[in-house]
Amino acid sequence: MIELDVLTAGEALVVLAAEAPGALEHVERFRRFSAGAELNVAIGLARLGLRVGYASRVGDDAFGRFLLAQMEREGLSHELVTVDPARSTGFMLKSLASGGADPRIDYYRRGSAASAMDAAGLAAAGPVAARHVHLTGILPALSAGCRELASTLAASARAQGRRVSFDPNLRPGLWPSHDEMVATVNALAAQADVVLPGLSEGRLLTGHDRAEDIAAFYLGLGAGAVVVKLGAQGAFCADRGGLRALEPSAPVRDVVDTVGAGDGFAVGVISGLLEGLDLRAATRRGNAIGARMVQFPGDSDGLPTRPELDSLGA
Repeated sequence: MIELDVLTAGEALVVLAAEAPGALEHVERFRRFSAGAELNVAIGLARLGLRVGYASRVGDDAFGRFLLAQMEREGLSHELVTVDPARSTGFMLKSLASGGADPRIDYYRRGSAASAMDAAGLAAAGPVAARHVHLTGILPALSAGCRELASTLAASARAQGRRVSFDPNLRPGLWPSHDEMVATVNALAAQADVVLPGLSEGRLLTGHDRAEDIAAFYLGLGAGAVVVKLGAQGAFCADRGGLRALEPSAPVRDVVDTVGAGDGFAVGVISGLLEGLDLRAATRRGNAIGARMVQFPGDSDGLPTRPELDSLGA
């Protein structure tokens, strides 16, 4: 039995981040980082001392070996990661943006090793017991097998009385259609205890404009708590007990890279709830880590260690 505080699953990617601004086709030098929303969350939680299991599939190639080494350095177990000799590891190119703008990202992940994941493959690794399961809307977008894996993880966790968090993390380009994306993502959200949409995602998925109405939509589907990320305005949190509160954002000196801020936010909320913080305090921690994240260049560079988190007062 593999015993964990948190279990998550997703596609581990390599990101090649431009060192100079401009169109990607003109950039000559890139820095290499690990990437993938679920991997970022797993790394962030492990840095805070939690036992984290990360399920994925990488190719038997240089990128795959780089990612395995990164996972080992961050204290993530290899037990749930499969090496696929027939498929390659996904990667992406990321531009260097300025002034707080979102960078351009080009993905190279079609037919990747991770897209071949399924529930049977995870079961073959042996029984896993986790206090908390974290999922995003990226995993089910990769393939039918990945969709089955996400649904199975959520249903199994709920059946065992474990908490499930879900971040929509929409990637429209990975889905066959808008309608299929909305239906599948909302079905997974309905299986979660805590739903973490961004405001624009919530608008797209629910048809509502206000954070309060987006939260009410997911509470109506059965979620116990909803935290709507509002960027520079902070986050709106709500639960079935009647809580409705806006938690302001943490100060940011200089925005270097916006990618990964939502993953840092999830690290804050999940770790806070696991440590017994109430939803408002967990949301404040999410805001603090998200604000720290945008001041670093890599997707996981800004994820704090426990002493660094303490220095944030979160």
